[in-house]
Amino acid sequence: MNTKTVKIVYWGLTILFALAMLGDAYGGISKQEAGQEVMRHLGYPIYIMVITGVFKLFGAIAILQNKFKIIKEWAFAGFAINFIGAFASRAAVGDGAGLLIMPLVILVIMFILYYFWKKYQTIKTT
Repeated sequence: MNTKTVKIVYWGLTILFALAMLGDAYGGISKQEAGQEVMRHLGYPIYIMVITGVFKLFGAIAILQNKFKIIKEWAFAGFAINFIGAFASRAAVGDGAGLLIMPLVILVIMFILYYFWKKYQTIKTT
């Protein structure tokens, strides 16, 4: 894969992923009704939406920057925990495959983004 392709894929995925997480952060911080319904269904308190929303906001910002690599690594780890937790929570309450698959799909997309970030770092240093 050539340098230009890696750069385009990396930045495209980064922007799409960050926008999705910023949207999710906004929904949590503003306690959107759809999110509240999910929290009640899963048995979580509503106030957790604001806490996770703030962390998703900071995580999206961390994903968008390339200066502080350790912070970016932690953001990826946090998002991975979030998506695995979403899958486990849905499985614990007995949700069907349609609801179980989405967090895993986003997790895979995040891992693809992580892979391209590492390739992009290698290209930038050579």
